[in-house]
Amino acid sequence: MLTNLTNLTPEDAEETIQSVNSFFTTLNLQKILTIVLLFVGCMVVMKVVLKLVDRAFVRLEMEQSLHTFIHAALRVILWLMTLCIVLDYMGVPMTSLVALLGVIGLAVSLAIQGTLSNLAGGIQVLLSKPFKAGDYVEAGGVSGTVKEVGLAYTKLATVDNKVISVPNGQISAEKIINYTTAERRRVDLVFGVSYDAQPEQVIACIKGVVGAHPMALFTPEPFVRLSAFQDSSIEYTVRVWCATGDYWELYYDLLEQIKAAFDREGIEIPYNHLNVHVIQDEKA
Repeated sequence: MLTNLTNLTPEDAEETIQSVNSFFTTLNLQKILTIVLLFVGCMVVMKVVLKLVDRAFVRLEMEQSLHTFIHAALRVILWLMTLCIVLDYMGVPMTSLVALLGVIGLAVSLAIQGTLSNLAGGIQVLLSKPFKAGDYVEAGGVSGTVKEVGLAYTKLATVDNKVISVPNGQISAEKIINYTTAERRRVDLVFGVSYDAQPEQVIACIKGVVGAHPMALFTPEPFVRLSAFQDSSIEYTVRVWCATGDYWELYYDLLEQIKAAFDREGIEIPYNHLNVHVIQDEKA
């Protein structure tokens, strides 16, 4: 394909120049009017096509960034078609013109390969809509609130108020985690408790804290069970559903309030330790 595009012989170039010279040599009022009419007709068609496309995009509720990009790209294509029509009337061979445009397009695409990759990723993101402005996501190795979804970059605001522009090519090539799409999220916690505490007492204590919290949801029912035996403690798994916007507040509240409840009930949260028993030899 590259060979075909670059196969512009001197004969083709000479033929093109002769055609243009011949056209201007025989230029008269009729040809000028014909060129003007062709140009005006193409402009009218261009405006009609762009207006119809814009109306279709509005009905489809397409993202504004994608709408703007497609509108601009379509305008460029229509201008190129207008140029080809006028040059064809002037006698310029279309094969030479198309080959020349192909070479120019190939050179430009190689020069801006990274940008084109980001544009393709941006179109994919805008069409698939994995997130929107205001969502808290993890994308392209960055976590933050989506501020703006552009064609080349997506801007994310981190929790410490930094705005990071992530290339859309990177986002479309990796997994995307959206934390705010669903209305509810589940808080998962694990507590290590001393072997001396009775499981019934620990479970009742945790359920009492969860049941008293106004942000905890009870459909599905909160889950509190003994889940593992470790070297120095028994683990209890706690799973509580809440509204997505209440996730972090409930998460930290449960950590603080369950610890306070353990202290009141005398339930110990042990640190890792090793008990060493020394057996004295009676003969010694």
